[in-house]
Amino acid sequence: MNPMRIETEKGHEIVGRIILEKIAEGVWPPGSRLPSVVDLSTQFGVGRSTIREALSALKATGWLDIRHGGGTFVKKELPSDSDPAGGVPLFQRAQSILELLEVRHILEAGTVAYAAERRTEEDLQQLSDILNSMELALRDQDTAAGERADAAFHAAIAQASRNSLLSQLMDSLSQRFSETIGQTRELWFYREQATAERLLEEHRSIYQAIAEGSPAEAVRRIREHLAKVESVLREEHPSS
Repeated sequence: MNPMRIETEKGHEIVGRIILEKIAEGVWPPGSRLPSVVDLSTQFGVGRSTIREALSALKATGWLDIRHGGGTFVKKELPSDSDPAGGVPLFQRAQSILELLEVRHILEAGTVAYAAERRTEEDLQQLSDILNSMELALRDQDTAAGERADAAFHAAIAQASRNSLLSQLMDSLSQRFSETIGQTRELWFYREQATAERLLEEHRSIYQAIAEGSPAEAVRRIREHLAKVESVLREEHPSS
């Protein structure tokens, strides 16, 4: 007989569950500001890293808005498809996000390969400018600007493919892509314990393969880039 596996809650999961309960009870209503990390650490009797991990998880799943230098706030519009006891709306929507990631795998593997073959100096300059914008957003801790630059980078790759139909397909899906880029970035940061610096380096490596005119390497790097979040979603949504 196989041994029974008993899962126990981790510290940040317990903290996250209690925060959700307080939101549901109206202690911290939508739009309200949470106490500082230091105050929450004292209140819960845990380390600051545990608090930060709990807050990152709740941000990734749509409950909180963390404004660098401005505090942590409960979202004004709370997730509607999750219960206050700790449901995870992003993972509940995993199937639709996975399907979109599958489309991105196919589309972006094609666009990046052609971009590596056909890019012009103007294309490279545009991609370089976007990378500079991403770096500036990172330095300023401007999450929204970082997400916009991320979406712009992938759109610029499609443009550099010099295939009008591929560009139109990317344009037609751009709104959906933009909606999920923020979600997938937060999920990647949270689950992979990655940093914005590392994400920027991945984009730089894709740019480098395009600049060097290496389609195979460009495809490998963009697939590796997209595969990280997909693997996490499949882990949380094994039937997909």
